[in-house]
Amino acid sequence: MPHLLSLIREDVATVLERDPAAKSRLEIYLCYAGLHAVWFYRMNHWLWNHNLLLLARWLSQVARWLTGIEIHPGAQIGRRLFIDHGLGVVIGETAVVGEDVTLYQGVTLGGTGKEHGKRHPTLLDNVVVGGGAKILGNITVGHNCRIGAGSVVLRNVPDDSTVVGVPGHIIFREGRRVVITDPKQINDPLSEALAAVATEVSKLAERVRQLEGTGEREPISASLQRIMEDIDYQI
Repeated sequence: MPHLLSLIREDVATVLERDPAAKSRLEIYLCYAGLHAVWFYRMNHWLWNHNLLLLARWLSQVARWLTGIEIHPGAQIGRRLFIDHGLGVVIGETAVVGEDVTLYQGVTLGGTGKEHGKRHPTLLDNVVVGGGAKILGNITVGHNCRIGAGSVVLRNVPDDSTVVGVPGHIIFREGRRVVITDPKQINDPLSEALAAVATEVSKLAERVRQLEGTGEREPISASLQRIMEDIDYQI
């Protein structure tokens, strides 16, 4: 019991630290559904580990109905998890969440199919996941990472990275901007289509020069040159 009370006090202190909208401890106790969901999870996780699987699952559904947050009792969650607002958050059975993690509304830590075993993501310590982001499959998001709102992450993310986009790609690593020069790093159909169009335009221009008998490239404007350089970097 003393350990449980200390965890509750720690959870409340975490909310006070991370949410500037929190005005008092009483408000946090009464009004923070993310906190209530974490407390329900701890009870359900204890039941799950003591082989009371059906009871744990049923109570997790009760918690979902009360809070709008679904945490499978089989998930492994570290200390000081903060779920801000929280409506629509889903944490799957084999998900692992480290310490000092922050999740915003609509976040999904989900699977990608019907495979067995470890099928949900692992979030290491100090990860922040923006609203509506989806982290899917047996992948690992490293320490101190930031996942942008609405991103869909399908690959491992190294430590100290910022990820955005659909599918997610790294834009900052260890405080430095990451310039993407290889389309395979994004695996984005739109970028691949743009790359194909650029290639075809280049071929057609070369063919026109051959038919006209010039054989030499005409100089391009400075603005077009900048655009082409941007395409080379960004696609």
